[in-house]
Amino acid sequence: MQTGPSPTPQSSPLAPAAIEDHPLQVVLLLNVGHALDHLFLLIFATAVGTIAAEFGFARWEDLMPYGVGAFFLFGLGSVPSGRLGDLWGRRPMMLVFFFGLGIAALLTALAQGPWQLAAGLGLIGLFASIYHPVGIPMLVQRAQRPGSAIGLNGLAGNLGVAGAALLTGFLVQAWGWRAAFAVPGVIAIVCGVAFAVLCAPQGPAPGRSRKPPQVVLPPNLLARALVVMTAAAVTGSLLFNFTTNGNTQFLTERFGGRIDDPAMIGVLLALIYTLASFTQVVVGKLIDRVPLKRLYLCLVLAQIPWLVLAAVASGWWLFAALLGAMVCIFGSIPFTDAMIVRYVDDSVRSRVAGMRLAVSFGISSLAVWLLGPVVKASSFASLFLGMACIAACTALVVLLLPSETATGQQAPTP
Repeated sequence: MQTGPSPTPQSSPLAPAAIEDHPLQVVLLLNVGHALDHLFLLIFATAVGTIAAEFGFARWEDLMPYGVGAFFLFGLGSVPSGRLGDLWGRRPMMLVFFFGLGIAALLTALAQGPWQLAAGLGLIGLFASIYHPVGIPMLVQRAQRPGSAIGLNGLAGNLGVAGAALLTGFLVQAWGWRAAFAVPGVIAIVCGVAFAVLCAPQGPAPGRSRKPPQVVLPPNLLARALVVMTAAAVTGSLLFNFTTNGNTQFLTERFGGRIDDPAMIGVLLALIYTLASFTQVVVGKLIDRVPLKRLYLCLVLAQIPWLVLAAVASGWWLFAALLGAMVCIFGSIPFTDAMIVRYVDDSVRSRVAGMRLAVSFGISSLAVWLLGPVVKASSFASLFLGMACIAACTALVVLLLPSETATGQQAPTP
């Protein structure tokens, strides 16, 4: 059975079976779900200055730790989400995702104080935890070119990051921070209705299917791959959370005196995220053609000089440095999902993804808790230099990834 231009040959134990892709409207809704997932998690970080002023906080850094619950539950909830995705079904879990996320956002918009806000954000994080261990495995379950599917899905997710910066900025300016939660909440519920109508039942849950496994690896190589993908996901998630949660205030500080309009800061940040997001499409196509380890290592190493430059730059030089850093950070995101597709069979893919996400997002949620206190005690310069060190640690981890030869793969052909 032909699988398209994949680096894994037909006879390889790592090659997933190719079946008919999902209908276009289902693929579209799955990608929209990824965009909403990231958008909801960053509404608070974008609007934190306005919310802090309304709740009587002197500095935005003091309110920032109240958002840590969202990211902690985003990671912790991945374990039951992945298990339910494999054993109950991915379609019903996606319905819970859309409707739950929308209702949680509407409740957060009603918060009257910091602890009610923290509870609402935690609920958003819990429902948002469903997408990565369920939505992405559902998408690649039928993809003939998984790298390209992951790349496009990553683009959608990071357009959600850009949307958080752009949409939240305009909604806060026009109608206040509560509208920044309420409007996307209604959109999520509408998407849930569309998904219920357009996505047909998927048959037996993957974990209850009697199909023979399509991906088989020796236990030692599988364990090694799981350790590498988890460790790399932890460091990558730390960079993602530090930047996406701090970039609004970072640009505001470094553009002080030049640009003071929150909506314009949102436009600049949305432009950075949008341009950086397209890197994932390119990376996704390359994953289907180029050895994964070599490609991943190059992108991780490229993060270091851009983060160092961003630490010391200001004004438009900062804009260029931050764009370069986000291109490399966003471009590295597809690799974890690509490794799961490469090394883990579909029957357990959601559970493995859930456990990996619980560890990586659980640890990286500390970035949200530490962001405000670190910047307050030191500076954004120290934060970005620290992120350059984290990128160097990621490169060391990637070096441990099993090679194509070790896993029985042939060299890819362009």
